[in-house]
Amino acid sequence: MVINSLRDFIEACDKMGQVKRITAEVDWNLEISHIAKLNEIKQGPALLFENVKGYDIPVLTSALTTPERLAVTLGMPADYSMCRMAEEWMKIATKELIKPVEVKTGPVMEKVIEGKDINLFDFPALYNYPLDGGRYIGTACFLISQDPETGWTNLGTYRMQVLDEKSVGVNAQKGKHAEMHIRKYEKMGKKMPVAAVFGSDPLQFLVSSTMVAAQADEYDLVGALRGEPVEVIKSDLTGLQIPAHAEIIVEGEIDPTDLRDEGPFGEYTGYYSSKTGKDKPQPWINIKRILCREKPIYWTTTVGYPVTDTHMIQCLNRSAVLWTELETMAVPGIKSVFIPPEACGRFWAIISVKTMYPGHANHVASAAISTTNGHYGLKGVIVVDDDIPADDIGRVLWSLAVRYNPAQDSQIIEKGRSTPLDPSLPTDQREIGSRILMDATIPYQWKEKPTLIALDEETEKRVQSRWEEYGFGKA
Repeated sequence: MVINSLRDFIEACDKMGQVKRITAEVDWNLEISHIAKLNEIKQGPALLFENVKGYDIPVLTSALTTPERLAVTLGMPADYSMCRMAEEWMKIATKELIKPVEVKTGPVMEKVIEGKDINLFDFPALYNYPLDGGRYIGTACFLISQDPETGWTNLGTYRMQVLDEKSVGVNAQKGKHAEMHIRKYEKMGKKMPVAAVFGSDPLQFLVSSTMVAAQADEYDLVGALRGEPVEVIKSDLTGLQIPAHAEIIVEGEIDPTDLRDEGPFGEYTGYYSSKTGKDKPQPWINIKRILCREKPIYWTTTVGYPVTDTHMIQCLNRSAVLWTELETMAVPGIKSVFIPPEACGRFWAIISVKTMYPGHANHVASAAISTTNGHYGLKGVIVVDDDIPADDIGRVLWSLAVRYNPAQDSQIIEKGRSTPLDPSLPTDQREIGSRILMDATIPYQWKEKPTLIALDEETEKRVQSRWEEYGFGKA
């Protein structure tokens, strides 16, 4: 089935036995997040909480924590590996993208909340972890903003804390696309119109959390991956294109000169981020209107220690986009690309390559850290030979053991753009970090190369043909 909304996704997962509906009463205050986290550790199903204390709005969590459900999101076969999905994404993204189509109305317009009726506490935003600074309505979400000079529309995922009934904080860090837009509005002396989306076609969330190049519209990439244009409504309030089939959309404006404290927050690194007060307050949305379905479904993610939705989507979209960038840079020989979810879906990249010339592995690693994805927050690149799939972590470790000489096969890059959420760096020194390039390939230029142990083909075929006879079941 074609997925155009969060409801389509839930229905498709339901048919696969990938959704568990919980009818027992649960509390938005810590309980839901803890149930979800324990479920995610066991690689359990998506959870739909239908009886949230104090609310008649169901809450969806753990939606994208397995490759099977990511495949549903992308409309790909459920048995595809992360690398296979990343490869298909790369192939699609290097072709022509599909722009959104404007429609007059959609399900998200069923209910319009304005003025004194606006109250964020009418929605079951979660309090996830004990030291969080408050309830976070925005985790599985994205912010829509527009470049006032070029008209470029950006969908970006930033955490959003409920500050009060009509205000939501937006943690748009320096260099992020929304922050670039904010700076332009600041120079113009104007407030920036924005829309925050909570619950839509999961592919929109998946792409919104992707590091694509500036001036690239995420709606276009969603359309290409989906194979049809995204239906959007041009808002009469903000002028922005908003997804017609979303569950909840908050519309308002950001004053670039008016900042507020927010946080702490249990981040995707497994550590709390510090409170963003004092010298690093954050922008916030002054809410003018809320659009939603008559009976909306609220989608959230626990973030926190790996592996959660956050890490799985970052693994997939960053692997896919890094692969796409290497492809468009015409780096030859790339066989697979993988940014493991266990590495927070960000900090380490593994690239499998068929080497064709001396220094080829170095070419690949150097190119990787020069991309949009690789230049920000990446700590290391491991390059392996083409006989090892990038997502076969066991064989990657074997390659590091037998094909990698630390003194000769490592390059330390002392200065590179880091992320302010990296807990390995001092809190006041997180803009710049170091990175390492690791060549775990057999040098192309060696005349005498190690001889790899391989099974005898005829004997292997004979053994496979007798597998059931040995008592193992089908081969």
